[in-house]
Amino acid sequence: MASALNSEIQYLSGVGPKRAALLRAELGVETFGDLLRIYPFRYIDRSRIYRIAETTGDLAYVQIQGTVVSRTLIGPGGSTQMASGGPIELRAAKRLSVIVEDGSGQMEMVFFKGIRWNYERLKPGSTFVFFGKPSEFNGRLNIVHPEVDAPMPGGADAKGTLTGVYPSTEKLKNGGITGKVMCKLQSTALAMCLPEIKETLPDYVLKENALVPLAYALRNIHFPADHYALEKSVRRLKFEELFFLQLSLLKQKYIQSRGSIGLPITKVGASFNACFNALPYELTGAQKRVIREIREDMRSGHQMNRLLQGDVGSGKTMVAVLSALLAIDNGYQACIMAPTEVLAQQHFANISKYLAPTGVRCALLTGSSTQKERRELHAGLEDGSIGIIVGTHALIEDNVQFHALGLAVIDEQHRFGVDQRSKLWSKGPNHVPPHVLIMTATPIPRTLAMTLYGDLDVSVIDELPPGRKPVKTAMISDAKKGSVYNFMRKQIALGRQVFVVYPLIFESEKMDLNNLEMGYEEILKRFPDPDYKVAIVHGQQTAEVKNFNMSAFAAGRAQILVSTTVIEVGVDVPNASVMVIESAQRFGLSQLHQLRGRVGRGADESYCVLVHDFKTSAEAKKRLELMCSTNDGFEIAEEDMKMRGPGDLEGTQQSGLPIKLSIASLAKDGLMLNEARAYADKVLAADPKLELPVNAKLAEELRKGKYDIKDYSKIS
Repeated sequence: MASALNSEIQYLSGVGPKRAALLRAELGVETFGDLLRIYPFRYIDRSRIYRIAETTGDLAYVQIQGTVVSRTLIGPGGSTQMASGGPIELRAAKRLSVIVEDGSGQMEMVFFKGIRWNYERLKPGSTFVFFGKPSEFNGRLNIVHPEVDAPMPGGADAKGTLTGVYPSTEKLKNGGITGKVMCKLQSTALAMCLPEIKETLPDYVLKENALVPLAYALRNIHFPADHYALEKSVRRLKFEELFFLQLSLLKQKYIQSRGSIGLPITKVGASFNACFNALPYELTGAQKRVIREIREDMRSGHQMNRLLQGDVGSGKTMVAVLSALLAIDNGYQACIMAPTEVLAQQHFANISKYLAPTGVRCALLTGSSTQKERRELHAGLEDGSIGIIVGTHALIEDNVQFHALGLAVIDEQHRFGVDQRSKLWSKGPNHVPPHVLIMTATPIPRTLAMTLYGDLDVSVIDELPPGRKPVKTAMISDAKKGSVYNFMRKQIALGRQVFVVYPLIFESEKMDLNNLEMGYEEILKRFPDPDYKVAIVHGQQTAEVKNFNMSAFAAGRAQILVSTTVIEVGVDVPNASVMVIESAQRFGLSQLHQLRGRVGRGADESYCVLVHDFKTSAEAKKRLELMCSTNDGFEIAEEDMKMRGPGDLEGTQQSGLPIKLSIASLAKDGLMLNEARAYADKVLAADPKLELPVNAKLAEELRKGKYDIKDYSKIS
């Protein structure tokens, strides 16, 4: 017998081919089972009947059980009579007003549609339940377009239900799939599918976590018996989703960490010590802790897969250099891959300084490297004379071969595709993959890191080096731009430099370029040559022009750099002390934080000015106020996720999560995620491959592939 759960949605009573196409396109529903996993996002409490006397216009939805007193047809302009003096006829009526009473008072029900049907049904003396949002009009309470149902036995003491409100779209409503229809479809699907719902969690998991059975949860998430049943059902379904997600990730990690062979990097040698002892400053406690964690990984005999999170300026590059020297002292090479040429050049310049006392040879490979340079680099990498190579994605080209690649460091790894990274993975000696350290300056909330990078070990540098002052941040409206220019002049007079950044929302579209160019013209007018030099950088320029202008600013030949967000990652200009962000309301919090991190890299007091339009929404203002109140990237990332959801961390586009969650929220269910992860860890500690009979259900559920994550951390 065919399974109802897997039946095509068009065969559900009340659907048919047209509605099926809509459900598929708008909600991704293909089968009866898919429909049952579309859950209400809120509930309307139809479990009580309100008396008219206690109803006010500021209540949400209410139910009134009342008897019709009168009904009036109203024509154009609010008249209740025709020119002939008689009452308005049905076909000429523009609205219907129905007065109902319940012993405590009277209320008006108003209909603009379905006038004939409601006029004929709502006869004086008949009693109905009216459900809708009350509002006040001309001093009288009314409900516009209430839902009308048969009266409940028991009147005001009757007990109704909690009614689910489902995700909807304009197209669904226009296609006749209203909230009421959706409830009806769910009821039909439940009746057909409940008998064959199989439990997905073993009994011991249900018992130890006090979870209700799946069939109970599905019935009560759609049609709750009461608030308590709903609460239990929501908890069950959220826990299940987060538990399987973490089980899937941790299982990969268990298998990988136990099964992967790693290059043995056991000793701390001369190069590491020479660099460490020559450092002009003491490492922070957080940097030392992270280096210890990396050392443990690299000498464990298993391959290291570690994510290093640290706010802008927390000293990640120094950690990468010392880790690379550990590899070199054990006879291996290291590569450091950056997302842009400018960032690669900057890393190369900084790393070369750190390496001066060690005698280790470092080289740079980017798209601009000449053929002659490439030949020399390739030879040096193959014979092992180059210890550390810094570069862009040019490093992953097939003709780049290493003598013995022991460590791959990937900076701002969300900029690289999985395929690109897998090429780096295959460049280790004798097909043994190199150790991998992934670095990001985009603070990621813990709950999201545990999901995006669930099978990586995560290290966090949560301390700024001594001497770094927090950046002072202020928001100002467009109308007061003159004061911003005055402030810029004062800072430039002190010998400082200024970034002015414009949003890039449509990528290369003309509108953004026009904004930028108009802004550039304005700056040139306010800061004329020869007293001031202004450079401009944007995505439409050739790499050569971009690098020339960026270098002019970095070397101090220009005091102002007008730019799009290309400078978000990495440009290090210690003398730049002011960051002006135009149309700041158009940026996400994490992106604003990244941009702010471009200043405050020297010893001077630094400033970030958020310029916003007069049309800025209250929500956008709230984001900007948060930026002014804290410099903590992790706090900002948490708030960003709460405000905008987890699918858009970068702030530039909806990148979407690598897995679609039906009911749990990474932004709101952090505590439950921790609980689910700890429990998944406990299950796997006892049975890493889920081979025991008691875990058969778990293994079967994971085999379905629903919880396979398009894993951001996977290199292969």
